Amino acid sequence: MRTHFCGLVDEALIGQTVTLCGWTDVARNLGGVCFIDLRDHEGIVQVTVEPDAAEVYAVAEQLGYEDVLQVEGVVRARHSVNDKIRTGKVEVIASRITVLNKAAPLPFHAHENPGEDIRLQYRYLDLRTPDMQRKQRTRIKLVQALRRWLDGRGFQDIETPILTKATPEGARDFLVPARMHPGEFYALPQSPQLFKQILMVAGFDRYYQIARCFRDEALRADRQLEFTQLDMEFAFVEERDVQDTVEAMIRDIFKEVVDVDLAAQFPRMTWAEAMRRFGSDKPDLRIDLELQDVAELVKGSEFKVFSDWAEHPEGRIAALRVPAGAAFSRKQIDDYAAHAAKYGAKGLAYIKIGDDGAVNSPIAKFFSEDAFAALIKAIGLQNGDLVFFGAGKYNVVSDFMGALRLKVGKDTGRVAAGWAPLWVTDFPMFEWDEDAQRYVALHHPFTAPAVDDIADLRANAKTAVSRGYDMVLNGNEIGGGSIRIHRPDMQSTVFELLGIGAEEAEAKFGFLLDALKYGAPPHGGIAFGIDRIAALMAGTDSIRDVIPFPKTTSAQCLMTGAPSPIADEQLAEVHIQVRPRK
Repeated sequence: MRTHFCGLVDEALIGQTVTLCGWTDVARNLGGVCFIDLRDHEGIVQVTVEPDAAEVYAVAEQLGYEDVLQVEGVVRARHSVNDKIRTGKVEVIASRITVLNKAAPLPFHAHENPGEDIRLQYRYLDLRTPDMQRKQRTRIKLVQALRRWLDGRGFQDIETPILTKATPEGARDFLVPARMHPGEFYALPQSPQLFKQILMVAGFDRYYQIARCFRDEALRADRQLEFTQLDMEFAFVEERDVQDTVEAMIRDIFKEVVDVDLAAQFPRMTWAEAMRRFGSDKPDLRIDLELQDVAELVKGSEFKVFSDWAEHPEGRIAALRVPAGAAFSRKQIDDYAAHAAKYGAKGLAYIKIGDDGAVNSPIAKFFSEDAFAALIKAIGLQNGDLVFFGAGKYNVVSDFMGALRLKVGKDTGRVAAGWAPLWVTDFPMFEWDEDAQRYVALHHPFTAPAVDDIADLRANAKTAVSRGYDMVLNGNEIGGGSIRIHRPDMQSTVFELLGIGAEEAEAKFGFLLDALKYGAPPHGGIAFGIDRIAALMAGTDSIRDVIPFPKTTSAQCLMTGAPSPIADEQLAEVHIQVRPRK
């Protein structure tokens, strides 16, 4: 139907007859001459209809937005060059226009921003826009480049099951009724974790997969119910073997896809240091603000919140100095306190030092003159600065002060340009779940502890460190992995510490424990979030922009209407009866 793409028509075709197909981006009748911007996936070219072509002109006069056209004509140099488009030096003089499909009046135009719900309802129109085409192409180029890189280095692309077994860890599973096994269910995989470990036992050595994964969890800008990850696993490796390989991959991929030169060697930071300095296990190093621990400096104050938490064995009192922050109004300070409250803060104390040295603080009266001066000096507070304080349990303070650091940094323009990659290592093996009154795995229950001795792990479970690691880029965790447990006795011990008894472990993970008995090699791996990396490359904050058909934050597909009710006949086939909604 066509000889060339619209966006690829150039000066080399001048004088030649071409046939193009695409959509009417804009049609303009300028009193005797019609100009049509014809668009396909490669771009836009100007089609000109001159008045002496009466039949063609009659068709052009009736065109509307997004009509689907076939145009035949001769390529000619443009009198007025348009430097904003790739085809801006040429135009096509139409000798024939065929309307292949007339578009109905549009719910929104490509040059409007109607709001995300409308965009998602009419996703096919949204995806036609040049910006969305660019973002989707960035994702496509990313996946192609990853496959080429891995295929060229001996990694084997192996598919793993989509219908699998439910697991008791992580987010909720999506369940699929098994029609041939009444009352039993498959689960959609949250990741291919267990299968890729078993592939290492099977001797495949280097595995990868561009895998679809499913988690029934709350949605955010960087979370979806179904998502895509690059899954990788290596046999006979330690941490640096995995890290050095994938670091080189990410560096090469960013150069190829978006022409970005990442650091020649990514810095490394332990989880403990990241939480202490930045209040986050995925710190954005482009922001030059850091937290400071000041518990020792405020122990003797009469401010009970400080003095109590300063003596508490699990307490933390952290300070965040904001240069030039004394210019913040009381409303801005209150807004920051409200933001911190979303992450668990019970309050946010502060000290302002005016340009003239005057102190403005609701807590200054609780300190002696010498103690207050020592606190100011230790924090490095200068005239014109402000410092926020958070007090409470260590992890809670880290969370809300870390969130505060990010917001203040962005609001005050302290996010440096460029790219800041980072490895975060030495994560805690477990964290205590107050509600469940048991340990949960910080990464997942198949991550190896840093100690090989089972007795040592049992005795020091609270402070045990894992062999887990994350790759962080500009404050986003783009990849997470670990060295895995390859001994069945250690795996059984970790299950036990997580409150998974022997009977439950056998029912849920018996196939893994059996596999580990038969010569499982030491192995490790990592998984990268394709959606997150694509969003970073495309310069967007939401992964929904780089997923062709995403769900909303309320877990719906507005275009298809999913999820939707199922007929009783279909439910009966899979032996399910739906309870009435209360």
